[in-house]
Amino acid sequence: MFMTFNVTSMFYMSFILLAIWGVSQAWLSQSRTETIHPFKSFVHLLAFYLSYLLIPLFFFNIYAGWIGIFSIHESIFIFLLSSLLIYARFIEPHTVHVKRLQYQFDERKPFQKPIKVALLADLHIGLFSGHERQLRTIVKKVNLEQPDFVVVAGDWTYEPENKLAEELAILKEIQAPVYSVNGNHDEQYPGPPIQTLLAHALEINDVMDIEGQIVEFDEFRLIGIGDLWAGKADMRYMPQLPQDKPWLILSHNPDTVDMVPKLPTRPLMLSGHTHGGQVELPWLTSYIMKKVSILGHKRGLYQHENADVFVSVGTGMVGVPFRFRVPPTIDIIELN
Repeated sequence: MFMTFNVTSMFYMSFILLAIWGVSQAWLSQSRTETIHPFKSFVHLLAFYLSYLLIPLFFFNIYAGWIGIFSIHESIFIFLLSSLLIYARFIEPHTVHVKRLQYQFDERKPFQKPIKVALLADLHIGLFSGHERQLRTIVKKVNLEQPDFVVVAGDWTYEPENKLAEELAILKEIQAPVYSVNGNHDEQYPGPPIQTLLAHALEINDVMDIEGQIVEFDEFRLIGIGDLWAGKADMRYMPQLPQDKPWLILSHNPDTVDMVPKLPTRPLMLSGHTHGGQVELPWLTSYIMKKVSILGHKRGLYQHENADVFVSVGTGMVGVPFRFRVPPTIDIIELN
C-alpha cells in the first residue's frame, strides 16, 4: 500500500511540474510572438505545451489499470485515446512524406526534358510547427529529390516569433532556386501584420517572392498570384500575356483556380491552404473543409473549366497542434 501511494504520488507530482512548465513556456513563447491576439496565442500555446501531459498520463494509466485504480474498461479507453493523441501530436507531424505526380500540359507537345518541381505549402512557422527539426528534415528531403526548382505556395507563418529570419536560415541549404507567394496567414487574414518581417526573412534567405511576377523557363512560364482572401488574385490580364508557352501558376488558395481565364493551353495551378483537413475524422473533417474551400478542394489534382489545380496538404499546423491521417508532405511534380 505504501509503495502504491509513493508511485501514485510520483505521477501526480510529475503532472503538476509538467503543467507548471507548460504554462511558463506558453507565457514565454507568447511574449516573443508577433500577434494581435496575445490571449488567443497563449491559449493555443497552452494546448501545445500541456499536450506533454499525455506522456505521463499514458504510463500512469497502464499502472492504474494494473493495480486496479482504474477499471479495465476505463484503462482501455484512456490507453486508446492517449495513444491516438500522442501519435497525432508527437509522431505524425514530424513524419515528412514525399509524394510524386507526373503532369503533361499538352500531349501533342511534350517537353524535350522533364522538369522536376518541389512543391511546399503551409509551413506555418510559429505557434505549432516549422521549427528547426522539421525545416531541416524538409530541406534534406527536398535536396535528395534534386528538383529543378522549389515553389512555396504560401502560409509561411502562424503568428511567428520575431526571430523569423533566423528560423528560415536553413533554407539557404536548398540546392535549387526557391520561388514563393504569400498565403492568407501571411497577409493578416487572419494574423498579425508581419508582411515586413516575412519579406525581410525571405529576402536574406534567398527566397524569391514572385507575386505578380513571371519567371521564364524554356518550355513554360511560372507566374505568382496573390492570396484570394487578401483580394490579390486578379488574373483577368492573363490572356494579354504571351501565350506561346503553357503557364504554371503559383497561388496559395486552390479556389483561385475559378478565376483563371480561358487560355490557349490549359494551365496548371499549384496551391496549398487546405492542409488536406490536417486531422482526418469521419464527417467532422468534411464539414470543416466546406468552410476552408468553397469549391470542395482538399488534396490532390482537380480539373476545372479553364485550368487544373494541384492541392498540397502542406507541412504545418494551425488551430490545433495535431495531424492525424494527413502527414506533412513534400510534393514532387514532374512536368513533361
